[in-house]
Amino acid sequence: MANPQANGQWYPPEWPDRIRALAAGTLTPVAPKRAATVMLLRDTGAGTAVHMLRRRTSMAFAGGAYAYPGGGVDPRDDDRAIGWAGPTRAWWAERLGVDAAGAQAIVCAAVRETYEEAGVLLAGPTGDSVVGDTTGADWEADRAALVARELSFAEFLDRRGLVLRSDLLGAWARWITPEFESRRYDTWFFVAVLPEGQRTRNASTEADRTVWITPAEATAGYDKGELLMMPPTVATLRGLAACGTAAEALASAPGRDMTPVLARARLEGDEVVLSWPGHEEFTKHVPSTAPTPATPADPTGGATA
Repeated sequence: MANPQANGQWYPPEWPDRIRALAAGTLTPVAPKRAATVMLLRDTGAGTAVHMLRRRTSMAFAGGAYAYPGGGVDPRDDDRAIGWAGPTRAWWAERLGVDAAGAQAIVCAAVRETYEEAGVLLAGPTGDSVVGDTTGADWEADRAALVARELSFAEFLDRRGLVLRSDLLGAWARWITPEFESRRYDTWFFVAVLPEGQRTRNASTEADRTVWITPAEATAGYDKGELLMMPPTVATLRGLAACGTAAEALASAPGRDMTPVLARARLEGDEVVLSWPGHEEFTKHVPSTAPTPATPADPTGGATA
């Protein structure tokens, strides 16, 4: 459900009650699950565009919101060594703030989810090559098996004789779902340039639409209340808007601050104040009785990837 303010900030109506319960000690936070999401970029005549999907309104978490391909870590993403190219697991561990096994799992999740939800695979036969066309019945069968968890990502790479190209990813940000949310994720955001010869498609059962859109267009739609988004999505889009090209965005990633962003909530009288440290634009003051918000329209005209 949309934000009662003018913009398109996703804000569930049950949050104020959950915040009050957390403050009263009657709500126990659930542990966040590790997740990864990837901002796929390509250069167009209108500027650098990012691939976004719109989550189905029936989804329990962020239904109707625009987001990037991504999802939770599969327990098998770190169960054994896989073909790996680019920075070492130890390098990624330091960059992501986890141990080496956790780093492999998070990077694997980023690559696997991008393939599962967008049909784009950041892997190649060698450490300096990347697969081209990933369409066709045999590729789709493997993708479906990954989605169904009938096939692990390590098994998929072995079967195809591929190595994961971790150098095609750049860690961009880390956001943790607020403690009062019932579905919590510790999510690492990555950037990647769409590999030559590959194309995106809406392969996700969780999305009803995909679109290539410039970060400036996306944030303008959000500011007008026409595109529904969560704070991490808006914040990452604003950061991408400062990059002139897709390659520039990828090259700038190593200098990005990976300190986790976790929302804070406090009670001021009958008002709930919700804030995200370092991102003042998302601060919300919610009265005990807020008006029922409307769902934003879709200004993309049904444009799909």
